[in-house]
Amino acid sequence: MTILIKRCSSDDLETLQKISIETFTDTFKNQNSPEAMEAYLKRAFRTKQLKKECANRHSEFYFIYYNEEIAGYLKVNADDAQTEHMDKDSLEVERIYIRRPFHRLGLGKQLIEKAVEIAAEKNKRKLWLGVWEQNGNAVAFYTKLNFVQTGTHSFYMGDEEQTDLIMTRIIL
Repeated sequence: MTILIKRCSSDDLETLQKISIETFTDTFKNQNSPEAMEAYLKRAFRTKQLKKECANRHSEFYFIYYNEEIAGYLKVNADDAQTEHMDKDSLEVERIYIRRPFHRLGLGKQLIEKAVEIAAEKNKRKLWLGVWEQNGNAVAFYTKLNFVQTGTHSFYMGDEEQTDLIMTRIIL
């Protein structure tokens, strides 16, 4: 078993788009209408949007490989790239997704550890993320990794407003 985490570049845009659509769809299609899913996927993962995100110097994407195959990805945001106004000591984990064939291999935990490492390199003391309140497995996963709920915010799936829990982890 070989695991590698590698930072994405603009050359990875097409692969990033494919993995993003695949993992988001697998995760949320059964809990949302096809119309809401389609609207969100078109907005969040269109080429122009991903190019903009990749070009932002305060955002970073990483692929995680399992035996040389892309198993998932991580996106972190610092400073003004964060999706919510947070203090200067915070780093956001905006996206963390593992492809279905690679679930239950500890890869999500490895991506969180990578986010902790990035936060430390950037002299950040807090990691935070938003997780859909109805995604019980994800909430339990983050709780197990020492995240605690510190608030909520709205997340829009198409025109449908949903509630995300803001979860924070202090990095010592």
